[in-house]
Amino acid sequence: MMRALYIAKTGMDASQYQLDVVSNNLANVNTIGFKRSRGVFEDLYYQTLRQPGGQLANGNANPTGLQVGTGAAAVASTRIFAQGPGQQTGQSLDLQIEGDGFFRVLQADGTTAYTRNGQFQRNPNGDVVNPDGLPLNPNINIPATAQQITVSAAGVVQYTLAGATAPQTAGTIQLTTFVNPQGLQSLGSNLYLQTGASGDPQDGNPMTDDRGSIRSGFLESSNVNVTEELVNMITAQRSYEMNSRAVTTADQMLQKLSNL
Repeated sequence: MMRALYIAKTGMDASQYQLDVVSNNLANVNTIGFKRSRGVFEDLYYQTLRQPGGQLANGNANPTGLQVGTGAAAVASTRIFAQGPGQQTGQSLDLQIEGDGFFRVLQADGTTAYTRNGQFQRNPNGDVVNPDGLPLNPNINIPATAQQITVSAAGVVQYTLAGATAPQTAGTIQLTTFVNPQGLQSLGSNLYLQTGASGDPQDGNPMTDDRGSIRSGFLESSNVNVTEELVNMITAQRSYEMNSRAVTTADQMLQKLSNL
């Protein structure tokens, strides 16, 4: 059987994976805090028919050899953690990170997850929680009678009570950075988990140790560039078509051979 059939098949699989990545990016173009992904591909092993540097019949060394590749494969998907554009909401607990860092939230099983989605509200107990009801870690509690809630660029949450002029401090929202954020595991719901590839979390206050600042009343939009993704979609489609054409051509050559 011709190698070209199997080689082209791997190319079609790689193009399909690229289209899957692009489709997920486009589906999340309106998801707050979403970071687009990029597929990573590599060539597969090579069948060596003549070893480079091997001795030829005339006694000379083969300068190039003869190797036949066996195709391509998807090996990874990486997150592009570029800053997304901000959109103003006017809500004091809508928070945008400007720069590096993640918000920390506590999951129901007690583990810590990380997110760039700064859509926070208060639950009935006054705890500041994300849209799924997960509280910030460390917890920030704001009384139900609180007025004029403010969050500074350094993450300090303050409020005033009725009849009082001096603000009360509810706590400080901390941010977490990683040596390799691309190594985080995506959970969905805009959440990430630490892995061995991401490195240990570096927790601290905003605007310290290269962590970003917090902007109250704004949200970070998805960093998906629709035009770029549409170009990537066309590229994946054309690549799939070319590989399918290679399958058709190889099949026609086999058909001619069988008709001899």
